[in-house]
Amino acid sequence: MWTKPRNEEFPAYFGKYIDLVSEGYLEETLSTQLENTTVLLSDISEIQANYRYAFGKWTLKEVIGHIVDTERIMSYRLLHIARGDKTPLAGYDDEQYVKEALFHSRSLPDLLEEFTVLRHSTLSLLRGLSEEVWSRKGIANNNEISVSALAYIIAGHEIHHVKIIKEKYLI
Repeated sequence: MWTKPRNEEFPAYFGKYIDLVSEGYLEETLSTQLENTTVLLSDISEIQANYRYAFGKWTLKEVIGHIVDTERIMSYRLLHIARGDKTPLAGYDDEQYVKEALFHSRSLPDLLEEFTVLRHSTLSLLRGLSEEVWSRKGIANNNEISVSALAYIIAGHEIHHVKIIKEKYLI
């Protein structure tokens, strides 16, 4: 059931995230990510958490908040489509979300707790899906996308940003 989506199941720009995820081990990947990301960031000081590696770039807290927001949105899209709702879903502006979220006013442990709770929720949602809905498609941000693609985007999006965190923030 947890099969990698075919290229026709998602807009091409999501391919960069989906390609980062190994075939067939999505549940393990999502679970391992949760453990690895929280361990990676658990000893970060508030000074480090508020670090921005260049002018106009997000702080580490904002990156974590962005990962959380994106997972929440992709999980909702996944639920919406899996349940057979045909209503097209709107897009979202991640820059606006980060700006309005005021992640700088929250502690890093608080953001990591939110990430943990959300990831457990995402995994629970995925485990409860029947095989028949895995390839079901719907419309989000004016593009057709499948349940499978959304699940793989969640994992790949985190892989993408954790790589940036390691390269730009934890040097």
